[in-house]
Amino acid sequence: MGDKVEAVEMQSIPPERTSSQSRRSIQKVDALATLPTHHSDEQPMLKENDLKRGLKARHLSMISIAGTIGTGLFLASGKSIANAGPLGALIAYISIGSMVFFLMTSLGEMATLIPTAGSFNTYAARFIDPSLGFALGVNYFLNWAVTVAVEIVAAAMIIQFWVPEDVVPGWVWSLLILAIMVVLNFLSVQAYGESEYWFSIVKILTVVIFICVGIAVVAGAFGGPVLGFTNWTIPGAPIHNGFGGILSVFLVAGFSFQGTELIGIAAGESKNPRKNVPRAIKQVFWRILLFYVMSIFIMGLCIPWNSPDLLDAANSENVAVSPFTLVLQQAFAPAAHIMNAVILITVLSAGNSGMYASTRTLYMLARDGKAPAIFGRANNRGIPVWALLATTTVAGIAWGFSLLGEGQVYDWLLNISSISGFIAWLGIAASHLRFRKAYVAQGGDVSRLPYRAAFYPWGPIYAFILCTIVIIGQGYSEFTSDNPNWVNLVATYIGLPVFFALWGGYKLYYKTKVVPLMECDFSVSNLEDGDIDEFQELYAPEKNQVDDKCQ
Repeated sequence: MGDKVEAVEMQSIPPERTSSQSRRSIQKVDALATLPTHHSDEQPMLKENDLKRGLKARHLSMISIAGTIGTGLFLASGKSIANAGPLGALIAYISIGSMVFFLMTSLGEMATLIPTAGSFNTYAARFIDPSLGFALGVNYFLNWAVTVAVEIVAAAMIIQFWVPEDVVPGWVWSLLILAIMVVLNFLSVQAYGESEYWFSIVKILTVVIFICVGIAVVAGAFGGPVLGFTNWTIPGAPIHNGFGGILSVFLVAGFSFQGTELIGIAAGESKNPRKNVPRAIKQVFWRILLFYVMSIFIMGLCIPWNSPDLLDAANSENVAVSPFTLVLQQAFAPAAHIMNAVILITVLSAGNSGMYASTRTLYMLARDGKAPAIFGRANNRGIPVWALLATTTVAGIAWGFSLLGEGQVYDWLLNISSISGFIAWLGIAASHLRFRKAYVAQGGDVSRLPYRAAFYPWGPIYAFILCTIVIIGQGYSEFTSDNPNWVNLVATYIGLPVFFALWGGYKLYYKTKVVPLMECDFSVSNLEDGDIDEFQELYAPEKNQVDDKCQ
């Protein structure tokens, strides 16, 4: 097998490459040739401390379809319409949705050629600078670890809708929910995938039912007036607060879509990523169109932008004033109870995904030598137990801050966490631009990539610019206020200096440099044996004879 692969490689190196470049290319393929052999219908033999490819196509599809359907849609969408009006909110969600679509196609192009649980931080280290990969990885790890803490606090509040605090203290529910998340991630990657599969089905059904009921409400099917576009013609509609209102919804929509990039991390543990990842990425467009854009459109038709309920929703997390509850209760009397149960499932899903993402990010940082080696160890089921324990510990500490005083430190942690999602998206766009340049520079034929991003390079450039605007605009309300709160303003942007400190500190200590295009690493260490020939065919697109110097 090794001789065969080496022969193909020797035929495929363009003659203009130097001998050192040729040796590096040969070494990459030699490493692939050492992978274990197995039959296609069996699980691949695991190397020590390797992850296990246990996510099936249906798991990956559901993670991509419903991964970001959460409290951002079920609760915060009311704030969007109250702040920007029905058309303003729709414009903002379409803009951010298109940005996310381009980002996911960029991530899909890289993840199908180099499937890895490290995802975009690994790509940033390979194609831009190791220090950037380190900063993105640590930032993303902290983001999701703190998110787990946020979700277990939210879960306790949601359960108190049925069980008051004086009956069962909220901290009891938080610890119970945390334990459930840890168990689901400890059992196996299949357990995570299966739980997300069923969580996603519930969320998708809820959104589909909401859209159907909403259309009926607009048509007056439940005894009310035929609404049509009447709520778009009231004073202040269809766009409220002008550009400032739309910009404020940019932020809400951006937070709502965060988590879409999980498909890149899941690619590292999915079966047949070359086929399943592109299929899942293609579903992102329809998810954004149906679940977010259509839902916001229906809300704007059914509920006036100046409704007192929406104004209350803008300043609370009361399920009774969720736009979904307000519409569904016209068809189902116990809509508040139904939506509370759905939102609880959503919180469980978000926390479960956060535990998974944070654990895998820390695991890959350790495997890449950017974190203590102990976090790069996995058990015989492919679970990085030490990384899972570290994530649980950080989440537990962050949760502990929520119990102290007025939670000022906890609020700062939330701000650090929230901005890191946008930083991660910037990393994806920048990595993809360098990925494609390096691929072409090393003799790659773009037409032979297993998946190609849409509208390159304008797609990632558009995403990069819009994401930068969103990051800068987070303090817009404070900047335009007559009496800005400078403490809140500092807290809003505190994630940026933390990120740059990580980036600069690593760069200074290790003296890293931008990786030259000809030295960018396209090797894959976790492909199954049956994929080796396919990888070689993709990586070596030209069958040129090597010159004498390379032999």
